[in-house]
Amino acid sequence: MNKFIAIGLWGIACWTALMFHSALQVHAEPIMKMDEGILTIHWSDADQAIGDVVYICGKIINVSNIGRITFLNFDEQRSANIAGVVFRDKYQNFSGDLKDLYQGKLVKIRGQITTFRDRPQIVVSDPEQIEIVKELPETVVPRKKTWEAGQNQIVVATYNLLNLFDDVDDPYHADESTPAKTRKQLDQVAATIRTLNADVLALQEVESRGYLKLFVDVFLKDMGYEYIVHIEGNDLRGIDVCLLSRVPVGPVISHRHVSFKDLEGHTRRLARDLIHVILQPPGSSPIGVWVVHLKSNFGGREFAEPIRLAEAKFVRRQLDKSLAANSDAAFLVMGDFNDIWKSEVMQAIVGKGSNALSMPLSEASMKSQITYNQGPYKSMIDFILSSPAMSRRYLKGSYRTIPGSVGTSGSDHNPVSAIFLLN
Repeated sequence: MNKFIAIGLWGIACWTALMFHSALQVHAEPIMKMDEGILTIHWSDADQAIGDVVYICGKIINVSNIGRITFLNFDEQRSANIAGVVFRDKYQNFSGDLKDLYQGKLVKIRGQITTFRDRPQIVVSDPEQIEIVKELPETVVPRKKTWEAGQNQIVVATYNLLNLFDDVDDPYHADESTPAKTRKQLDQVAATIRTLNADVLALQEVESRGYLKLFVDVFLKDMGYEYIVHIEGNDLRGIDVCLLSRVPVGPVISHRHVSFKDLEGHTRRLARDLIHVILQPPGSSPIGVWVVHLKSNFGGREFAEPIRLAEAKFVRRQLDKSLAANSDAAFLVMGDFNDIWKSEVMQAIVGKGSNALSMPLSEASMKSQITYNQGPYKSMIDFILSSPAMSRRYLKGSYRTIPGSVGTSGSDHNPVSAIFLLN
């Protein structure tokens, strides 16, 4: 069989398998509740949770109305260390005077901790945010983890999660045929991520930042992924590239709006996106991470190849710009390339000469490093590539994949990880 036809059929088979797998889950129950994973904290610890959605617990000792705002104060200090804030246009939502309703009561308030004049506050617009309780529930102290390089090393990984979708129809995307993962599959994916224990994790096929954060809060709360990078891409179904990181994140650049010409002169944009994330590890120079997810072979290789090759050459041009500006630029290119190492697409991205990207495995080793785990097309199509400067930091022998399947790990891809030295 002609190899291009075979690979085209591979794409069709992959899509068919995905749709069949998805159809089996259409009637799955809702998976994660919006409140799941939210911390319950004492009001005195509110300054430790700025920006987070939490439950604040305590006794409202004073309700102060100044006309356009009513403050639900937890202490006598002025300004209060933390206050619930109700704006005048929301008074009508409550069944009576706020002082009569809440002063002297033990409460549990749900909302996002914001600041006003450097003081934490929680804006309340609906009475359902406030629960009056007989006794205060058990609370935790929210502590932000500070990332520390383990032995001057950083563990990086990439993982195509296979449709991390919520169970709500997004009217702006064609997501109706893509159901949410089951709870079991989410558990499996989370278990794989825990096994990776990566400091920086590039992800593909994620529907939204909100659902990714919910997944992290529910299943990976203790893993220290303080930085969640997600930018809406071009995919019509809504699968995006993104990144979780323990390492502080600096600037992030999206290429979703950049147009380029394909081999036939047609104007194109990336099927998904290419995001460039600058990591800023304390005590070390910045590291760039390019997260990719090239167009698949769906529709047949003959149709897809010109588009995919144009995408690959576009990616390579961005890398060349970075290397032209700084030949010692330390960066990684990670993700789902939807092609094998020897393909024209992969080699277009890898490049040639002194600026070629590195992959530490031999071609013989790659045959046993399966990342697309659905037969009969099992192969390595997910990679971690490094710039010349970054390749010198690679910890020999650390490149690995974690085997799995849709049934055992919740995804049709196996993740790839590697370790690099920071200095």
